[in-house]
Amino acid sequence: MKNILIINGHPNPASFNFALAEAYKKGALQSDAKVETITIANLKFNPNLQFGYQRRTELEPDLLESWEKIKRADHLVWIHPVWWGGLPAITKGFIDRLFLPEMAFQYRENSVWWDKLLKDKTAHIITTLDQPGWYYRLFFGRPSVNQLKKSTLEFCGVKPVKVSYIGVIKTSNSNQKEKWLTKIYNFGLKNK
Repeated sequence: MKNILIINGHPNPASFNFALAEAYKKGALQSDAKVETITIANLKFNPNLQFGYQRRTELEPDLLESWEKIKRADHLVWIHPVWWGGLPAITKGFIDRLFLPEMAFQYRENSVWWDKLLKDKTAHIITTLDQPGWYYRLFFGRPSVNQLKKSTLEFCGVKPVKVSYIGVIKTSNSNQKEKWLTKIYNFGLKNK
């Protein structure tokens, strides 16, 4: 049985991202996977990595619980919008505060190399856009995906990392949204 963790990075519970997260969860539960969730906006934590890596800030209880969920998971499903080409601030703060040296990765002494501490996990990034996914890739270079996929997840050993673009959200109608919800439900059903 696969352990799946859905991480919702949208701060607004009325957003379509919440419907996508619920659709994935329903599909995954239908497949008999074990499913846990993190709704970043509901966590109580300071998203500012105040001292960088010079001094460790104690992790709040919600972050400690989130880290335990990440450690238990075989598959991480990240659902978030693209805002100004990047992740919502609260999602970036969650990553800054939690994906730390000695937890997610470990620098090697006197070396530019590091050890990846989240090996044996896979991920799927489901991101919503107000432009076509191909446009975001070709004209903007998909900065949020590069940041989360390459500079965070793969840096820490999570591989492979699948990416799905959902959009154009702002011009979509209810029929299109239903198709997307079915698509995401099927990803959950197949544990993708």
